[in-house]
Amino acid sequence: MDPSIQISYNFIFPDGDAQAFDLRLNTITLNLITQPRAAPPPWTLLKRNQCASCPLDASRHPFCPVALNFADVAEQFSDRVSYEEVQVIVTTSERTYSKTTAIQQGLSSLLGVIMTTSGCPLMEPLKPMVRQHLPFATLTETVLRAVSTYLLAQYLRRSEDKPFEFGLAGLHQIYAKVALVNRDFVLRLREAAIEDADINALMGLDCFATMVPMIAEDMLNGIKPYFSAYLTQSPEA
Repeated sequence: MDPSIQISYNFIFPDGDAQAFDLRLNTITLNLITQPRAAPPPWTLLKRNQCASCPLDASRHPFCPVALNFADVAEQFSDRVSYEEVQVIVTTSERTYSKTTAIQQGLSSLLGVIMTTSGCPLMEPLKPMVRQHLPFATLTETVLRAVSTYLLAQYLRRSEDKPFEFGLAGLHQIYAKVALVNRDFVLRLREAAIEDADINALMGLDCFATMVPMIAEDMLNGIKPYFSAYLTQSPEA
């Protein structure tokens, strides 16, 4: 039995064409498990449009880890336009998700998994959310998951006597760095793409990365009534 965490994405087009991508994640690290690729395309080289904030050294990492792992997907969708309708079926060990949507949204969900599990140091803080991957997540769902994950991380830091923050300043910093990665990574995708599906999938992620810190506080204030049982109860109750 394969002990890895498996996430499968199947794209089924109205003309009968289909594309399937099976991702396997290490159960301990959540890192994407991949096989060496014989001839990666030139746009995956780390020095080729390297993100301005990238801390990796090309002498040790000749290829951008995200680009290397997304190359197969990018090639399959390079000539697709973002608004094409497709049925996307996402299967995990726990359940199956299905949605008829634009290619852009399905690709955004898939790209989000790959970007956070490929070993990019700037994307690592978002990786815990992959364990409970939620395809096609709305902005509200993304904010709730991001805030919950961040505050849980602070609780775990506190449990190990490490500096911690029970606020959202650190989350804002994380998403600011992610937004920079998204905006630089699009330069790579422009080399790989003929049409706009790959590029707009990344732009969808960038919109979320920009909006999450902007609306987090207001959204949390808006859902405060949901937590009335906690807010009206004394700690001893």
